[in-house]
Amino acid sequence: MVMNAPQIQGGTLTGLSLAGRDGTWDLTHQDGRIVVLRPSTTTGGGFVMPRLADIHVHLDKTFTACRMPHRAQSLFDAIDMMAADTANWTVDDLKKRAETGLARAYAHGTALMRSHVDWHGKEAPLAWSVLSDMARQWRGRVDLQLASLTPLDDLVEIGASVARTVREDGGVLGAFVYRNEDLCQKIRTVFDLAEKHGLDLDFHVDEGLEPEACGIDTIIAETARRSMAGHVLCGHGCALAVRDPDEVRLVLEKGAEAGVGLTVLPGANSYLQDGGPGRTPRLRGLAPLHEARAAGIPVMIGSDNVRDGFYPYGDYDLWDVYRLAVLNRHLPHHDWLESISAGPARWMGRDLGLREGAPASFIRFDARGPGDALSRAGARREVWQNGRRIPEFQGDDR
Repeated sequence: MVMNAPQIQGGTLTGLSLAGRDGTWDLTHQDGRIVVLRPSTTTGGGFVMPRLADIHVHLDKTFTACRMPHRAQSLFDAIDMMAADTANWTVDDLKKRAETGLARAYAHGTALMRSHVDWHGKEAPLAWSVLSDMARQWRGRVDLQLASLTPLDDLVEIGASVARTVREDGGVLGAFVYRNEDLCQKIRTVFDLAEKHGLDLDFHVDEGLEPEACGIDTIIAETARRSMAGHVLCGHGCALAVRDPDEVRLVLEKGAEAGVGLTVLPGANSYLQDGGPGRTPRLRGLAPLHEARAAGIPVMIGSDNVRDGFYPYGDYDLWDVYRLAVLNRHLPHHDWLESISAGPARWMGRDLGLREGAPASFIRFDARGPGDALSRAGARREVWQNGRRIPEFQGDDR
């Protein structure tokens, strides 16, 4: 686990390359806050950026890859394998796996996290209770927000019970939407629940490569109709990668007008979409990031699944996920940093910006800038929180 570091009362870091700013900078901190941030006359101090905000993970499923009977052949194969594994989800099992995930995320620089939790009955699942307790225990290190995740057809039936508990626990209401019958009415029911209970929404939507999967269109239309800009997040959107480009352009324009957000998950989606034994996948299933942002949609990048049936890799290192997105999606590396930090932080109601008076909480890479840090996976990294350095992860090796 991550051990506490002794408090550093103050000091100055010089010659820093600072995310989003030209030139080099000196940063002076005192009693856990940035007191001076000014242009520097020196170089070589490293690359500094705000801490990370991982808005889409699955702590209930994490670190179960070793228990899977085979490599997932599809999204729905992974769903079936994970459903079978829930027989092993005891309090101790959930705590141990999620604790490891949070500790790794903290050591890598994550400050905020939203975890989806599978929810299939009227009563809250065991994982919701366990992770709610852990959210309280980890507050101030990794601030953890929970989002329920229920298949849309089920949520229509049990939504009242789910929404009440989610509201009481300060969570987010979520649904899995994929080629459902009577889609418009079911989406309206979910929005009714959100309005009644004052909840934000977070959808897993169109997570496949069928062009007819267009749940995101209905969500966007309902968001606009309810004037819920800034309160509805759509994750995955894989089908947008295979739909008609002119059609997608209109969808994205409407999404921007409605004020929805989009989360792209380069790990699990690249791994599961267009897969199969003995063949090389051609389609990667990643939503059009460039086009979405150009249209005005806030675009975020998340870790998604980590070492489970959906994706047997990862380490809750959002910087490593960012590297994957930069390579796969041809992102200008210096211009998309907000997608893993400031952007999702704002969506969760927080500010991770580096300025005078703000907490001295940041990540410093032994690198000349973001491109250099991305190019060298082994570049030394320091995570600072409130003026003190966080030690590297120490714990069980999964």
